This record gives sequence, structure tokens and C-alpha cells, in this order.
Amino acid sequence: METYVEALYEAALKHRNNEEAIRLSNYMRNQFRFIGLRAPQMKEVFKQHVKNYGLPAKEDLHQVITSLWELEEREMQIAGLYLLDLMKKQFTEKDLHLLEFIITTKPWWDTIDHIAKKHFGYYLEKFPQCRQQIVDRWIASENIWLIRSCILFQLGYKEKTDVAMLEDIISRTCHTKEFFINKAIGWALREYAKQNPEKVIEITNKYPLSNLSKREALKHIGRS
Repeated sequence: METYVEALYEAALKHRNNEEAIRLSNYMRNQFRFIGLRAPQMKEVFKQHVKNYGLPAKEDLHQVITSLWELEEREMQIAGLYLLDLMKKQFTEKDLHLLEFIITTKPWWDTIDHIAKKHFGYYLEKFPQCRQQIVDRWIASENIWLIRSCILFQLGYKEKTDVAMLEDIISRTCHTKEFFINKAIGWALREYAKQNPEKVIEITNKYPLSNLSKREALKHIGRS
């Protein structure tokens, strides 16, 4: 599987753009190094790679993802997310360990928000019997990225949103000054407001949300 990852890495390196790499690194507050590929370009590189090499076997997925996460350039972790997009239907319950790994290793909003909505949210829909236990454990972990994932995993659920669970998660996580948690609370409520604005207003009045959370939650309520 190292050959699979090496081929993808080499394909991306052919498009190195040092000026764009600096810009992307600055945008991400210098958390990571970049090759210098914007998202559409990286998607095309990945798409061509899959066309040439196919997808890895399910039993090799963990090793491929781990190898991608070991590389310094952020585009390689983004490629790992694209790979999960194509293989998430093969998730088993044991793949929770993979999700925990990618959420807690080299975490930043760019990967977390994708994983929370597209992968963790999908996983909990597929294995609903595990949902409460996982959410309870992740919130208790005090890891801000696991907590943010719990707040955001229902993005895209729309009318299927478990609002009782969303409210419970918010009630347990809103007592913080952590930006990434408060921003997530506001985002989750803003999205749910498209389904039930009255409930969102009720939640914002009921709990001691930060000004950031309230502002985000109520952003579009009352607008035509």
C-alpha cells in the first residue's frame, strides 16, 4: 500500500506551486505545509489517481489513511478525505477507530468539518445503536475536535435531525470560551433553523450560549 500512497504523492508533487503553498499555509494560520494545490486541482489529481490505480482493498484502508496522515503536506490529508468519501459505504463498526484517528491527528477545521458531516454523521446513521455511547464518550474526552464533531455530525440530516440529541449536546458543551466549539454550536443551530426556527430561538433563550453561538444561530431567522 506504500506504492499506492507514493504514487498519489508523486502525482501531486508534479503540480507544486510554491507561491500558492505559502498563501494556503498563511490561510491556515501556518498549521501545515502545502504543495500548493487548490481544492479543484487536488480533486483532479486524486480522480486521475483512482482512475489509474483504483481504490485500495477495504482491509488496507486504515494503512493507506495512516500513511497519508504521516505526510507533511496538507493536500495528502485532504486526499485521504476524498478516499473516505468513496469508501465510507464499506464502514463497519470497527471503523470508529479510524474516524477517531483522523479527527485527533493533525486536526484543524478543514478536515474536521468534512469528517464530521460526511463520515462521522454517515457512520452514526449506519450504526445508530452506537450513537449515544460514542457521543457521551467523545464529549467527556474534552478534546475540542471530538466535541466539535459531535455538535456537527447532524449537518445535512435536515428533517431527520434528532433535535433532542442536538439540544442535549449543546446544553453539555456551551459552557466554554473555546471558539471552535462555540462556532460549531452556532453553525449547527443555524442549519437546523432551516427546519424549525422556533425551536432554535427556544434553545438560544434556554441555554447560556456565547454571543458568537447566538449570532450564528439566529443569523438568517426572520429573513425572507
